[in-house]
Amino acid sequence: MIPIRDTAPCNSKPLVTWTIMAICIVIFVTMKLMPDSLSLRILNLYGMVPVRYTNPYYGLPFDGYLSFLTSLFLHGNWLHLIMNMWFLWIFGDNVEDRMGRLPFLIFYLVCGLLATFLQWFFDPNLSIPVVGASGAIAGILAAYFFLYPFERVVVWVPILFLPIVIHVPAIAFLGLWVLIQLHSATTVMLFGGDTVDVAWWAHLGGFIAGSVLYRLFLRKEPTEKNE
Repeated sequence: MIPIRDTAPCNSKPLVTWTIMAICIVIFVTMKLMPDSLSLRILNLYGMVPVRYTNPYYGLPFDGYLSFLTSLFLHGNWLHLIMNMWFLWIFGDNVEDRMGRLPFLIFYLVCGLLATFLQWFFDPNLSIPVVGASGAIAGILAAYFFLYPFERVVVWVPILFLPIVIHVPAIAFLGLWVLIQLHSATTVMLFGGDTVDVAWWAHLGGFIAGSVLYRLFLRKEPTEKNE
């Protein structure tokens, strides 16, 4: 199922969401215009390579854990970028609306950092860079899951390329998303080989972080006083 939009109302312009999207897109396009050797060097320097922190003799310079942050703004290919930005576009505005701009930004970054840490924890010897906003966006999905469980997500079901569009409760759509991530992560851990194409544990880590932390970042609702 491919989400098209959601039905939750938004009462403010999601400037932080738009800014994050713009930064990710500009960085990706800029890197695409670079020579492949330079682009690959940037991915290895600013993407989170788990073995860098597990095995100091591997050959990668220690970066003070900077790549746990910078990796959130890098993407491997067009599909990776488009899918992440699409989910951020659909679900980020409502969460930003409920949190406010600065708390939303902090929440996004904290979820992303914790997601990247969990990916390192479960795959410490991985020698390829882990990049992408997926972990941080997973935190947003978790917040949306609890804040708007019964809002509808309009999804396209690609059956023989027919225009089949259905409305699914957010709790069902995002619940299914979590189950897919959990199944994929445990399958890779138990039966997978050395190559990992998707940072499944980062997705789960971001969702767990968002589930635990989202309440701390919500706007305080004004209380009514009885005269």
